[in-house]
Amino acid sequence: MSYRGKDIGNVAVLSTCQMLFGTGRGLFMVTAPAVALLPGFAPHLALATLPAAAVVIGTALSAWAASMISRRTGRRAGFLIGTGLATVSGALCFSAVIYMNFWLLSVGGLVFGFYSGFAQLYRFAAADGISERYRSVAISLVLAGGVFSGFAGAGLAIWGENMVPDSWYSGDVRQFGGTFMFLTGTAVVAAMALVFLRIPNLTKSQLEGEQRPMSKIMRQPVFIAAAISATVGQTVMNFLMTATPIAMISICGHSFGETANVIAWHTFAMFAPGVFTGFLIRKFGEVTIIMVGLLLEAACIGIALSGIEVFDFWLSMFLLGVGWNFTFTAATSLMTTAYTPAERAKTQGMMNQIIYTVVACGSLSSGAFIHFFGWNWVNIGAMPLLLIAATVTLWYAANGKKIALPT
Repeated sequence: MSYRGKDIGNVAVLSTCQMLFGTGRGLFMVTAPAVALLPGFAPHLALATLPAAAVVIGTALSAWAASMISRRTGRRAGFLIGTGLATVSGALCFSAVIYMNFWLLSVGGLVFGFYSGFAQLYRFAAADGISERYRSVAISLVLAGGVFSGFAGAGLAIWGENMVPDSWYSGDVRQFGGTFMFLTGTAVVAAMALVFLRIPNLTKSQLEGEQRPMSKIMRQPVFIAAAISATVGQTVMNFLMTATPIAMISICGHSFGETANVIAWHTFAMFAPGVFTGFLIRKFGEVTIIMVGLLLEAACIGIALSGIEVFDFWLSMFLLGVGWNFTFTAATSLMTTAYTPAERAKTQGMMNQIIYTVVACGSLSSGAFIHFFGWNWVNIGAMPLLLIAATVTLWYAANGKKIALPT
Protein backbone atom coordinates (compact mmCIF):
# COMPACT_ATOMS: atom_id res chain seq x y z
CA MET A 1 0.00 0.00 0.00
CA SER A 2 1.39 3.43 -0.89
CA TYR A 3 0.45 7.04 -0.33
CA ARG A 4 -2.62 8.33 -2.14
CA GLY A 5 -2.61 11.78 -3.74
CA LYS A 6 -4.86 13.10 -0.99
CA ASP A 7 -2.49 11.83 1.69
CA ILE A 8 0.45 13.57 0.03
CA GLY A 9 -1.53 16.80 -0.15
CA ASN A 10 -2.50 16.60 3.51
CA VAL A 11 1.09 15.93 4.56
CA ALA A 12 2.20 18.95 2.49
CA VAL A 13 -0.40 21.23 4.13
CA LEU A 14 0.39 19.98 7.63
CA SER A 15 4.11 20.29 6.98
CA THR A 16 3.58 23.91 5.89
CA CYS A 17 1.54 24.62 9.00
CA GLN A 18 4.23 22.99 11.14
CA MET A 19 6.81 25.27 9.51
CA LEU A 20 4.74 28.38 10.22
CA PHE A 21 3.99 27.29 13.78
CA GLY A 22 7.69 26.59 14.34
CA THR A 23 8.59 29.97 12.89
CA GLY A 24 6.24 31.74 15.27
CA ARG A 25 7.35 29.66 18.22
CA GLY A 26 11.04 30.17 17.46
CA LEU A 27 10.46 33.88 17.03
CA PHE A 28 8.71 34.09 20.39
CA MET A 29 11.17 31.88 22.28
CA VAL A 30 14.21 33.89 21.23
CA THR A 31 12.57 37.32 21.51
CA ALA A 32 10.53 37.08 24.73
CA PRO A 33 13.54 36.51 27.04
CA ALA A 34 15.48 39.27 25.25
CA VAL A 35 12.56 41.68 25.78
CA ALA A 36 12.24 40.65 29.43
CA LEU A 37 15.95 41.40 29.96
CA LEU A 38 15.60 44.98 28.71
CA PRO A 39 16.09 47.54 31.51
CA GLY A 40 12.93 48.07 33.51
CA PHE A 41 10.76 45.60 31.60
CA ALA A 42 10.56 42.57 33.92
CA PRO A 43 9.79 43.04 37.63
CA HIS A 44 12.66 40.65 38.51
CA LEU A 45 15.30 38.84 36.46
CA ALA A 46 14.13 35.51 37.91
CA LEU A 47 10.89 36.09 35.97
CA ALA A 48 12.66 36.63 32.64
CA THR A 49 11.64 33.19 31.32
CA LEU A 50 7.99 33.55 32.42
CA PRO A 51 6.63 34.68 29.00
CA ALA A 52 8.33 31.71 27.32
CA ALA A 53 7.12 29.40 30.10
CA ALA A 54 3.59 30.77 29.61
CA VAL A 55 3.60 29.24 26.11
CA VAL A 56 4.10 25.81 27.63
CA ILE A 57 1.52 26.47 30.35
CA GLY A 58 -1.00 27.44 27.68
CA THR A 59 -0.20 24.27 25.75
CA ALA A 60 -0.75 22.17 28.87
CA LEU A 61 -4.06 23.89 29.64
CA SER A 62 -5.38 23.51 26.10
CA ALA A 63 -4.02 20.11 25.01
CA TRP A 64 -7.02 18.03 26.07
CA ALA A 65 -9.59 20.63 25.02
CA ALA A 66 -7.96 21.09 21.60
CA SER A 67 -8.13 17.36 20.93
CA MET A 68 -11.79 17.13 22.01
CA ILE A 69 -12.75 20.19 19.93
CA SER A 70 -11.01 18.74 16.88
CA ARG A 71 -12.83 15.45 17.43
CA ARG A 72 -16.20 17.20 17.15
CA THR A 73 -15.47 19.90 14.57
CA GLY A 74 -12.95 18.04 12.44
CA ARG A 75 -9.23 18.61 12.02
CA ARG A 76 -9.43 21.63 9.72
CA ALA A 77 -11.91 23.62 11.82
CA GLY A 78 -9.92 22.87 14.97
CA PHE A 79 -6.68 23.99 13.40
CA LEU A 80 -8.31 27.20 12.14
CA ILE A 81 -9.40 27.97 15.71
CA GLY A 82 -5.76 27.57 16.67
CA THR A 83 -4.52 30.04 14.05
CA GLY A 84 -7.13 32.52 15.25
CA LEU A 85 -5.66 32.27 18.75
CA ALA A 86 -2.17 32.85 17.31
CA THR A 87 -3.37 36.07 15.69
CA VAL A 88 -4.66 37.28 19.05
CA SER A 89 -1.34 36.33 20.65
CA GLY A 90 0.62 38.42 18.16
CA ALA A 91 -1.59 41.44 18.85
CA LEU A 92 -1.16 41.06 22.62
CA CYS A 93 2.63 40.73 22.38
CA PHE A 94 2.84 43.72 20.05
CA SER A 95 0.81 45.78 22.55
CA ALA A 96 3.05 44.56 25.39
CA VAL A 97 6.21 46.03 23.89
CA ILE A 98 4.43 49.18 22.70
CA TYR A 99 3.12 49.86 26.22
CA MET A 100 6.06 48.21 28.04
CA ASN A 101 3.90 45.73 29.93
CA PHE A 102 5.63 42.54 31.07
CA TRP A 103 2.42 40.86 32.21
CA LEU A 104 0.69 41.49 28.89
CA LEU A 105 3.65 39.80 27.16
CA SER A 106 3.14 36.81 29.45
CA VAL A 107 -0.57 36.69 28.58
CA GLY A 108 0.42 36.81 24.90
CA GLY A 109 2.66 33.81 25.51
CA LEU A 110 -0.20 32.00 27.26
CA VAL A 111 -2.54 32.55 24.29
CA PHE A 112 0.19 31.37 21.89
CA GLY A 113 0.29 28.25 24.06
CA PHE A 114 -3.43 27.74 23.44
CA TYR A 115 -2.62 27.82 19.71
CA SER A 116 0.17 25.34 20.36
CA GLY A 117 -2.38 22.95 21.90
CA PHE A 118 -3.97 22.65 18.45
CA ALA A 119 -0.67 22.72 16.55
CA GLN A 120 0.61 19.74 18.57
CA LEU A 121 -2.03 17.68 16.76
CA TYR A 122 -0.49 18.29 13.32
CA ARG A 123 1.75 15.25 13.69
CA PHE A 124 -1.14 13.00 14.70
CA ALA A 125 -3.36 14.33 11.92
CA ALA A 126 -0.75 13.20 9.38
CA ALA A 127 -1.34 9.60 10.44
CA ASP A 128 -5.13 9.74 10.08
CA GLY A 129 -6.30 7.21 7.50
CA ILE A 130 -2.77 6.01 6.62
CA SER A 131 -1.73 2.39 7.07
CA GLU A 132 0.46 1.57 10.06
CA ARG A 133 3.37 0.85 7.70
CA TYR A 134 3.56 4.52 6.63
CA ARG A 135 2.47 6.33 9.80
CA SER A 136 5.97 6.95 11.13
CA VAL A 137 7.00 8.37 7.74
CA ALA A 138 3.99 10.73 7.62
CA ILE A 139 4.60 11.92 11.18
CA SER A 140 8.29 12.44 10.47
CA LEU A 141 7.65 14.40 7.27
CA VAL A 142 5.21 16.73 9.00
CA LEU A 143 7.72 17.45 11.76
CA ALA A 144 10.32 18.02 9.03
CA GLY A 145 8.21 20.98 7.94
CA GLY A 146 9.83 22.95 10.73
CA VAL A 147 13.32 22.49 9.27
CA PHE A 148 13.78 26.12 8.24
CA SER A 149 11.46 27.60 10.85
CA GLY A 150 14.36 28.27 13.22
CA PHE A 151 16.16 30.43 10.71
CA ALA A 152 12.91 32.07 9.66
CA GLY A 153 11.92 32.78 13.26
CA ALA A 154 15.33 34.14 14.22
CA GLY A 155 15.55 36.12 10.99
CA LEU A 156 12.13 37.71 11.50
CA ALA A 157 13.00 38.44 15.14
CA ILE A 158 16.13 40.35 14.10
CA TRP A 159 14.47 42.00 11.09
CA GLY A 160 11.54 43.22 13.17
CA GLU A 161 13.64 44.41 16.14
CA ASN A 162 13.90 48.00 14.93
CA MET A 163 11.24 47.98 12.21
CA VAL A 164 8.57 49.97 14.08
CA PRO A 165 9.13 53.75 14.38
CA ASP A 166 10.13 55.00 17.84
CA SER A 167 7.07 57.24 17.91
CA TRP A 168 4.84 54.17 18.20
CA TYR A 169 6.29 53.21 21.59
CA SER A 170 4.97 54.74 24.79
CA GLY A 171 7.76 53.57 27.14
CA ASP A 172 11.52 53.48 27.29
CA VAL A 173 11.66 50.18 25.37
CA ARG A 174 11.69 50.84 21.62
CA GLN A 175 12.47 47.41 20.20
CA PHE A 176 10.76 44.29 18.87
CA GLY A 177 7.36 45.75 17.91
CA GLY A 178 7.85 44.62 14.33
CA THR A 179 8.93 41.18 15.50
CA PHE A 180 5.53 40.46 17.01
CA MET A 181 3.77 41.81 13.92
CA PHE A 182 5.48 38.98 12.06
CA LEU A 183 4.07 36.57 14.65
CA THR A 184 0.56 37.52 13.56
CA GLY A 185 1.57 37.17 9.91
CA THR A 186 2.67 33.54 10.33
CA ALA A 187 -0.75 32.69 11.77
CA VAL A 188 -2.61 34.31 8.89
CA VAL A 189 -0.57 32.41 6.28
CA ALA A 190 -1.15 29.14 8.17
CA ALA A 191 -4.90 29.75 8.10
CA MET A 192 -4.72 30.22 4.33
CA ALA A 193 -2.85 26.92 3.93
CA LEU A 194 -5.43 25.04 6.02
CA VAL A 195 -8.12 25.79 3.45
CA PHE A 196 -6.54 23.00 1.37
CA LEU A 197 -6.56 20.36 4.15
CA ARG A 198 -8.71 17.34 3.28
CA ILE A 199 -8.89 15.05 6.29
CA PRO A 200 -12.33 13.40 6.66
CA ASN A 201 -14.12 13.80 9.97
CA LEU A 202 -14.66 10.72 12.09
CA THR A 203 -17.70 8.74 11.01
CA LYS A 204 -20.67 8.31 13.32
CA SER A 205 -19.64 4.73 14.05
CA GLN A 206 -16.11 5.88 14.93
CA LEU A 207 -17.41 8.69 17.15
CA GLU A 208 -19.81 6.35 18.92
CA GLY A 209 -17.68 3.22 18.75
CA GLU A 210 -16.77 1.18 21.80
CA GLN A 211 -14.05 2.82 23.88
CA ARG A 212 -12.01 1.53 26.77
CA PRO A 213 -11.73 3.68 29.90
CA MET A 214 -8.81 6.10 29.74
CA SER A 215 -7.28 4.45 32.80
CA LYS A 216 -7.15 1.11 30.97
CA ILE A 217 -5.51 2.67 27.92
CA MET A 218 -2.95 4.40 30.13
CA ARG A 219 -2.03 1.16 31.91
CA GLN A 220 -0.75 -0.38 28.69
CA PRO A 221 3.05 -0.70 28.66
CA VAL A 222 3.09 0.87 25.18
CA PHE A 223 1.28 3.97 26.46
CA ILE A 224 3.56 4.25 29.49
CA ALA A 225 6.74 3.96 27.42
CA ALA A 226 5.56 6.33 24.69
CA ALA A 227 4.20 8.97 27.08
CA ILE A 228 7.22 9.00 29.42
CA SER A 229 9.84 9.07 26.66
CA ALA A 230 8.03 11.84 24.78
CA THR A 231 7.49 13.80 28.00
CA VAL A 232 11.13 13.59 29.05
CA GLY A 233 12.41 14.37 25.55
CA GLN A 234 10.22 17.46 25.35
CA THR A 235 10.81 18.57 28.96
CA VAL A 236 14.60 18.38 28.75
CA MET A 237 14.58 20.15 25.39
CA ASN A 238 12.33 22.96 26.59
CA PHE A 239 14.05 23.30 29.98
CA LEU A 240 17.46 23.80 28.39
CA MET A 241 16.28 25.84 25.39
CA THR A 242 14.31 28.28 27.58
CA ALA A 243 17.34 28.90 29.78
CA THR A 244 19.84 29.22 26.92
CA PRO A 245 19.04 32.84 25.87
CA ILE A 246 19.31 33.92 29.52
CA ALA A 247 22.64 32.13 29.92
CA MET A 248 24.06 33.53 26.69
CA ILE A 249 22.92 37.14 27.08
CA SER A 250 22.79 37.75 30.83
CA ILE A 251 25.51 35.43 32.16
CA CYS A 252 27.99 35.05 29.30
CA GLY A 253 27.57 38.44 27.62
CA HIS A 254 26.90 37.14 24.12
CA SER A 255 24.89 39.32 21.72
CA PHE A 256 21.25 38.93 20.74
CA GLY A 257 22.33 38.09 17.18
CA GLU A 258 24.60 35.27 18.40
CA THR A 259 21.85 33.97 20.64
CA ALA A 260 19.29 34.07 17.84
CA ASN A 261 21.69 32.16 15.59
CA VAL A 262 22.19 29.42 18.20
CA ILE A 263 18.42 29.02 18.66
CA ALA A 264 17.94 29.03 14.88
CA TRP A 265 20.38 26.12 14.43
CA HIS A 266 18.78 24.34 17.38
CA THR A 267 15.37 24.60 15.71
CA PHE A 268 16.87 23.42 12.42
CA ALA A 269 18.31 20.39 14.22
CA MET A 270 14.91 19.67 15.78
CA PHE A 271 13.20 19.28 12.43
CA ALA A 272 15.81 18.54 9.75
CA PRO A 273 16.14 14.85 10.73
CA GLY A 274 12.42 14.50 10.04
CA VAL A 275 13.31 13.90 6.39
CA PHE A 276 14.71 10.49 7.35
CA THR A 277 13.65 9.76 10.96
CA GLY A 278 10.51 7.95 9.82
CA PHE A 279 12.54 5.62 7.62
CA LEU A 280 14.95 4.95 10.49
CA ILE A 281 11.99 4.04 12.70
CA ARG A 282 10.70 1.62 10.05
CA LYS A 283 14.14 -0.01 9.83
CA PHE A 284 15.24 -0.10 13.48
CA GLY A 285 12.00 0.30 15.45
CA GLU A 286 10.68 2.94 17.83
CA VAL A 287 12.56 1.74 20.91
CA THR A 288 16.00 1.96 19.28
CA ILE A 289 15.38 5.46 17.94
CA ILE A 290 14.03 6.65 21.31
CA MET A 291 17.20 5.42 23.02
CA VAL A 292 19.46 7.09 20.44
CA GLY A 293 17.55 10.34 20.98
CA LEU A 294 17.97 10.17 24.75
CA LEU A 295 21.71 9.53 24.34
CA LEU A 296 22.03 12.59 22.09
CA GLU A 297 20.26 14.74 24.68
CA ALA A 298 22.70 13.43 27.30
CA ALA A 299 25.60 14.36 24.99
CA CYS A 300 24.14 17.86 24.74
CA ILE A 301 24.42 18.22 28.51
CA GLY A 302 28.05 17.05 28.44
CA ILE A 303 28.92 19.70 25.83
CA ALA A 304 27.05 22.43 27.73
CA LEU A 305 29.03 21.64 30.89
CA SER A 306 32.34 21.78 29.01
CA GLY A 307 32.34 25.49 28.14
CA ILE A 308 30.41 28.73 27.60
CA GLU A 309 31.72 29.95 24.26
CA VAL A 310 29.24 30.51 21.44
CA PHE A 311 30.39 27.27 19.79
CA ASP A 312 29.70 25.32 23.00
CA PHE A 313 26.15 26.65 23.09
CA TRP A 314 25.73 25.99 19.36
CA LEU A 315 26.89 22.37 19.51
CA SER A 316 24.94 21.51 22.64
CA MET A 317 21.73 23.03 21.26
CA PHE A 318 22.26 21.26 17.93
CA LEU A 319 22.60 17.87 19.62
CA LEU A 320 19.60 18.67 21.80
CA GLY A 321 17.52 19.35 18.70
CA VAL A 322 18.44 16.09 16.96
CA GLY A 323 17.91 14.13 20.17
CA TRP A 324 14.48 15.66 20.62
CA ASN A 325 13.51 14.77 17.04
CA PHE A 326 14.47 11.12 17.41
CA THR A 327 12.82 10.68 20.80
CA PHE A 328 9.65 12.66 20.10
CA THR A 329 8.98 11.25 16.62
CA ALA A 330 9.54 7.65 17.68
CA ALA A 331 7.42 8.08 20.82
CA THR A 332 4.59 9.59 18.77
CA SER A 333 4.76 6.70 16.31
CA LEU A 334 4.73 4.23 19.20
CA MET A 335 1.67 5.90 20.72
CA THR A 336 -0.38 5.41 17.52
CA THR A 337 -0.42 1.67 18.31
CA ALA A 338 -2.08 2.24 21.68
CA TYR A 339 -5.62 3.20 20.59
CA THR A 340 -8.51 2.52 18.22
CA PRO A 341 -10.03 5.22 15.93
CA ALA A 342 -12.79 5.83 18.48
CA GLU A 343 -10.19 6.32 21.22
CA ARG A 344 -7.92 8.50 19.07
CA ALA A 345 -8.86 11.97 20.28
CA LYS A 346 -8.87 11.29 24.00
CA THR A 347 -5.62 9.28 23.88
CA GLN A 348 -3.80 11.91 21.82
CA GLY A 349 -5.20 14.62 24.08
CA MET A 350 -4.07 12.77 27.20
CA MET A 351 -0.57 12.25 25.79
CA ASN A 352 -0.21 15.96 25.01
CA GLN A 353 -1.74 16.87 28.38
CA ILE A 354 0.85 14.79 30.23
CA ILE A 355 3.72 16.10 28.14
CA TYR A 356 2.97 19.79 28.46
CA THR A 357 1.91 19.73 32.09
CA VAL A 358 5.34 18.38 32.99
CA VAL A 359 7.06 20.68 30.48
CA ALA A 360 5.25 23.67 32.00
CA CYS A 361 6.71 22.86 35.42
CA GLY A 362 10.17 22.65 33.87
CA SER A 363 9.78 25.93 32.00
CA LEU A 364 8.52 27.76 35.07
CA SER A 365 11.47 26.56 37.10
CA SER A 366 14.20 27.14 34.50
CA GLY A 367 14.34 30.91 35.00
CA ALA A 368 14.62 30.63 38.76
CA PHE A 369 17.02 27.69 38.40
CA ILE A 370 19.48 29.60 36.24
CA HIS A 371 19.13 32.79 38.30
CA PHE A 372 19.78 31.18 41.68
CA PHE A 373 21.97 28.17 40.78
CA GLY A 374 23.61 28.97 37.44
CA TRP A 375 23.83 27.42 33.98
CA ASN A 376 25.70 24.28 35.03
CA TRP A 377 23.01 23.21 37.48
CA VAL A 378 20.32 23.72 34.86
CA ASN A 379 22.07 21.03 32.81
CA ILE A 380 22.81 18.74 35.75
CA GLY A 381 19.16 18.97 36.82
CA ALA A 382 18.03 17.51 33.49
CA MET A 383 20.15 14.36 33.72
CA PRO A 384 17.91 12.30 36.09
CA LEU A 385 14.96 12.75 33.73
CA LEU A 386 16.89 11.16 30.86
CA LEU A 387 17.83 8.24 33.09
CA ILE A 388 14.16 7.67 34.01
CA ALA A 389 13.06 7.69 30.36
CA ALA A 390 15.82 5.29 29.33
CA THR A 391 14.90 2.91 32.15
CA VAL A 392 11.20 2.88 31.25
CA THR A 393 11.90 2.40 27.54
CA LEU A 394 14.23 -0.53 28.22
CA TRP A 395 11.62 -2.00 30.58
CA TYR A 396 9.04 -1.86 27.81
CA ALA A 397 11.46 -3.47 25.34
CA ALA A 398 12.34 -6.24 27.79
CA ASN A 399 8.71 -7.04 28.55
CA GLY A 400 7.78 -7.10 24.87
CA LYS A 401 4.13 -6.46 25.77
CA LYS A 402 2.52 -5.03 22.68
CA ILE A 403 -1.08 -5.59 23.68
CA ALA A 404 -3.44 -6.08 20.77
CA LEU A 405 -6.13 -3.46 20.29
CA PRO A 406 -9.76 -4.47 20.61
CA THR A 407 -11.52 -5.07 17.31
